[in-house]
Amino acid sequence: MNRRTQTVPEPSLIYSKSKAGRIGCNVPTCDTPEVDLASVVGETRSELKLPEVSELDLLRHFTNLSHINYGIETGFYPLGSCTMKYNPKINEKAAGLAGFAQLHPLQPVETIPGALEILHGVQSMLCEITGFDAITLQPLAGAHGEMTCLMLVKAYHASIGEGDKRKVVLVPDSAHGTNPASAARCGYSVKSIPTDADGNTDLAALEAALDDTVAALMLTNPSTLGLFEPNIEKICKMVHDAGGQVFCDGANMNAMVGTTRPGDHGFDCMHLNLHKTFSTPHGGGGPGCGAIGLQKHLEPFLPVPVIRSVGDTLIADYDRPHTIGKVAAFYGQFLMEVRAYTYLRAYGRERIADISRYSVLNANYVRERLKEVLPPAHDRPCMHECILTAEKYKKEHGVRALDISKRLIDYGYHPPTNYFPLIVPECLMIEPTETESKDTLDDFCDALIAICHEAVENSDLLHDAPSTRIVGRLDETLAVKQLDVRWNG
Repeated sequence: MNRRTQTVPEPSLIYSKSKAGRIGCNVPTCDTPEVDLASVVGETRSELKLPEVSELDLLRHFTNLSHINYGIETGFYPLGSCTMKYNPKINEKAAGLAGFAQLHPLQPVETIPGALEILHGVQSMLCEITGFDAITLQPLAGAHGEMTCLMLVKAYHASIGEGDKRKVVLVPDSAHGTNPASAARCGYSVKSIPTDADGNTDLAALEAALDDTVAALMLTNPSTLGLFEPNIEKICKMVHDAGGQVFCDGANMNAMVGTTRPGDHGFDCMHLNLHKTFSTPHGGGGPGCGAIGLQKHLEPFLPVPVIRSVGDTLIADYDRPHTIGKVAAFYGQFLMEVRAYTYLRAYGRERIADISRYSVLNANYVRERLKEVLPPAHDRPCMHECILTAEKYKKEHGVRALDISKRLIDYGYHPPTNYFPLIVPECLMIEPTETESKDTLDDFCDALIAICHEAVENSDLLHDAPSTRIVGRLDETLAVKQLDVRWNG
């Protein structure tokens, strides 16, 4: 059997290995008063139905479970937009150093000069990379960074007496999906701006929407179509002439690092996903970092504390009369900054542009290899990710993009992002990042090409996929609507 047909044996439940009296670990002698379990949880041990297994059975059970998990260290992760890329182990080694890992968030600031140096160093490097005057690392995630930027915009408009009338945020339909939610969370009304046939922001529609009620335009560049906005300087000028601010969703900064700087395009502020572009861990709800960059006119409103230098000393500055206040309990996720600092120093100025060069090269390579079976949504080079359409397979063979993605699981690959952006029918969004080799990309493309041939020759293979894994095709709609969590006792 090859990887396309081999069925993974289903692991047995640990309860099937349970035998009364078996112990999976050596518990140290209790040095505290014994507590009656029933008085705490309301049940005895027997009523809890906990499995009793040996140490060896316990290790084998969880080791076997780990073998059926999929992650960035077990295989290629082609998710677009919410991309996962390899996080070098040197990052983890640095974050695990006792001087960083064992800091306490309530320590007096004068006892952590090394931590302040890390934070200030990351801020300085990100300022240089993005072209902005200031950076704060406090936001805890990308969407949190978006919201923080809009809070700064709101404070700025209030400071010049326009807060009451600037109530609308414009969001192109090719923007990152969290943008409208962030705007609404900040109390703004959201108006969508369409994309033209070339994948760019529709300038006529934008001009028609601009008036003195517009607070900001939230534009993702490169967009979720995987395209760089060629009219970005003109767009920024149009919004500024109408008195608005321009926010850059920097989720796709992977394609621009060391090559071009959003601060030079005319943007007033942006957020960055350290977990994507700068290689800190991603997924599972955190910990993350949604650092933001901003131009000087927004700097007075930065959340406190602001890490800055006074002479040769770094301080955490709380004396900010126009601040929007705190946006995180302490100062973001410090160990994420340690990882990002390590990553940036490893590249250095001389090699930092390799991030964007290889990110764009890999995405365009995948696009070219697949264009005969999965046509690109737009006939122009892409940036960090390629957006392909499976529309012809749906029309001619009843095979949807989701079927193709599910069949990829049988070939040993995690599926790409499906049906986003919504404006592309039967969309497959693939982002290889700069970390993947040509060999990996060729194997992945070979698998997709083979699946597209299967869609024509035997569509049932795709409709039933995945058929070689422990978990088959799930009812995803039902899973969203009906959460059913059970304890197997």
